Amino acid sequence: MKKTVKSRRAAAIGRDLMLAPLVAMMRLPLMAADARKGQSWGVEATQAVNEKTVAMVEGAFAAQLALLQSASRFWPEVFSGRTPSLFNGIAVERSISAALKPASRAVKANFRRLSTKS
Repeated sequence: MKKTVKSRRAAAIGRDLMLAPLVAMMRLPLMAADARKGQSWGVEATQAVNEKTVAMVEGAFAAQLALLQSASRFWPEVFSGRTPSLFNGIAVERSISAALKPASRAVKANFRRLSTKS
């Protein structure tokens, strides 16, 4: 994969994750309204916790899968004369990117959803 494609993907993930504080601020009035109704675990709070849990599990699974794929390419990379991705940092880069992608999607989707509620 070319560096420009990787850079664009990383920038897109970073851009989406930068929406997280804004999403949190957009959620606060909805959660406060639930609390005023006496629902400490209202719809928005429950959805927030659920989405974060799902994104964390998906991210951990994706990171492990990316590392497993890099490990499976170890010997083919060695025999082809290339430095194995496990040694040159590419495996870690792929793993981090894979781990952040689910959180990025969730934040972006929440921003869209909460923007329409305002």
